[in-house]
Amino acid sequence: MKHSNHKISGQTMEWLTNVIKPSACVQTIHRLQGGVSSIVLNVTVTADNRATSYVLRQFDNHEWLEQEPDLALHEAECLKWAALVKVPTPELVAFDESGRLNGHPSVLMTKLEGTVILEPGDLNQWLDRMAAALASIHEVNADDFPWSYYTYSDIQALRPPSWSAQTGSWSELIALAQRPRPSFKPCFIHRDYHPTNILWQDDKVSGIVDWVNACQGPAGVDIGHCRLNLALLYGVEAADRFMDAYVEYASSTFTYDPYWDAISLCDAFFDSPAVYPGWTDLGFEGLTDALIAERMDLYMISIVNRIDKKPAEHE
Repeated sequence: MKHSNHKISGQTMEWLTNVIKPSACVQTIHRLQGGVSSIVLNVTVTADNRATSYVLRQFDNHEWLEQEPDLALHEAECLKWAALVKVPTPELVAFDESGRLNGHPSVLMTKLEGTVILEPGDLNQWLDRMAAALASIHEVNADDFPWSYYTYSDIQALRPPSWSAQTGSWSELIALAQRPRPSFKPCFIHRDYHPTNILWQDDKVSGIVDWVNACQGPAGVDIGHCRLNLALLYGVEAADRFMDAYVEYASSTFTYDPYWDAISLCDAFFDSPAVYPGWTDLGFEGLTDALIAERMDLYMISIVNRIDKKPAEHE
């Protein structure tokens, strides 16, 4: 190995060359920015006088692994299904489910061209193309996919957050999230769709990455999660523009319901609002914890204002 800014074990090095090509030579290893829950590395390998870049994810978060010991297998299967999406996605090269072969449960995949853009020149065009890419994911039938959507928090046990003074509005939002789920047709969902997982090249979406949470579930969850991220980054108006664009692309299969926005927000608000490190790692400036809290309150109120005030019909 000629150069590296990240050290890997000899065991991992041997695994890499074995799964790529025994004659391959690892040239460089760089840790990629943005990944906060696992080690994500850009690995450049030379074989047959040709240099190729790969992405290696190593799961080293023990708490996450205790909750989901099949993370590497899950992502590997997700990548196989993601190949059906019209937008480019990484191709699976190899995976080590238990970590026995290289020290950590790991997934090796191809590296896509493009970069993350958080300060687009044309925000409306950027939101529109991001919405179109998400609609293409939801076109994939996931009836036989073995992982299904579930909420990350106990929705029925939630109470208004202590950091917000908008207790009454939060109570309304939580009550909405605690209603029976609206009917929906399950589809393939990314489950972590937001701007730092989208690559761009020549003002077009060149790839969608980070598929470890993908599953069978409601399209509204992907939309709600992305809308939350957009609201915190740019404000409620950007989140609304994204939803409007998505509805245009998926009008025949999707009907908006604020329930999914409420569920997505309830999965995120239980901690004190803070700037997501992935944004700052990628150079986005101007955010503070206080601004994130303010925007989260404003986004929450915008959802509450969309609630149908008629008594809910229970199943």
